[in-house]
Amino acid sequence: MKKREQSSLFITLDSLVPLNHPYRKLDQLLPFSELNQTYQSLYSPNGRKEKGFEFALRTLIIQFMEDLSDREMERYVQENLACKWFCDMDLGEKAPDHSYFGDFRKRLGTSRLMEIFSLVRGSLQGMGLIREVFTFVDASQLVSKLTTWDDRDRAIKKGLDRFNNETTGKVAADKQARFGCKGNQKYWFGYKEHASVDMQSGLINKVAATSADITDAEGFRHVCPAGGAVYADKGYGLKSVKTALKRKGCHDATIKLEDLFNKLFGVKYRILGNVGLNCCQII
Repeated sequence: MKKREQSSLFITLDSLVPLNHPYRKLDQLLPFSELNQTYQSLYSPNGRKEKGFEFALRTLIIQFMEDLSDREMERYVQENLACKWFCDMDLGEKAPDHSYFGDFRKRLGTSRLMEIFSLVRGSLQGMGLIREVFTFVDASQLVSKLTTWDDRDRAIKKGLDRFNNETTGKVAADKQARFGCKGNQKYWFGYKEHASVDMQSGLINKVAATSADITDAEGFRHVCPAGGAVYADKGYGLKSVKTALKRKGCHDATIKLEDLFNKLFGVKYRILGNVGLNCCQII
């Protein structure tokens, strides 16, 4: 027993995390020292003992990456050695209570979060990781599930014929949420996330959120890159997108509706033409 206890004294947290672990790469990429200098005032050195802004930001990054709730994050920080290493904790250090993570998000706020995103993006551009040579743009749904049925019940009580985008502002708990549709089959209530991704590195270049009723083409202007070639699906083959691309000096590599029409129906007509020619030859 003594021999085992003695050997454990020489084990370090750094030695337990593989050299090729993704968290090591992430630690090298993000400008934590610069961010800490800018936002360290969020945590006062007096009163309740806190680990500071950098620790809180590191936990927030891991929480979003691993898609963890606050309670799951508390356990993850406590049990995952790579997470402890990334957050600069000691091997036997206890994780903060789950309320710590929600408190930090409130302190940070959406405005500061966007500022941090811009600073990180600028740092990655400075390293040459985001170059805006080839960019892919798309949008996805952000579903609001918490009060949808309650909102519908309130609409019924008020005598409204329908709970739709014309009435949601009157009865919905979330006044900015709207109904969205994708492909005439997929409907949801909430928001839409628009994002542009640098195709060389796979890193998100720009991101924006709108209500769900805003089309992909309408939201494109929020995430249009500053140059290079832009790739996107047929939903972006509209005049408003072309105008935004021209304004930013981008090359339009989106799927054009007329090209899609030719691909779908041109093959059909060629097949019919060949069949007709063969029939004439037979006759």
